[in-house]
Amino acid sequence: MRWRIQWVAKWLTSVSFGDYGIKAMSNGYITNRQIEAIRRVVVRSNRKTGKIWTRIFPDIPYTKKGLEMPMGKGKGWVTHYVARVKRWAILMELSGLSREDAAAVIKQVGYKLPIKVRMTERNEIN
Repeated sequence: MRWRIQWVAKWLTSVSFGDYGIKAMSNGYITNRQIEAIRRVVVRSNRKTGKIWTRIFPDIPYTKKGLEMPMGKGKGWVTHYVARVKRWAILMELSGLSREDAAAVIKQVGYKLPIKVRMTERNEIN
């Protein structure tokens, strides 16, 4: 049984460290593998020119029972970890890229995630 995320983020909603941010536009869970995939996309784009900051961490264990297991007998094993992401939360921040390059990178990041994302800038209001 999974909780459905319904609310809007109250913190982590503005770009604090970098120039551009990847903002979540819908609620959902992001796995540790998906976070690593978007980190690789961002690192590949700004090799030695910029920095990245990851603002989310997968700290919620996700359990699953094996196939053809009978009902009962406990909860199941931890298969992976997920991060709970609320709408308007900043997932990752970038610096050292031009605006066009950052937009292209964030478009590529959007293909890797199960939620909708968009680019936001440092002094932008929602």
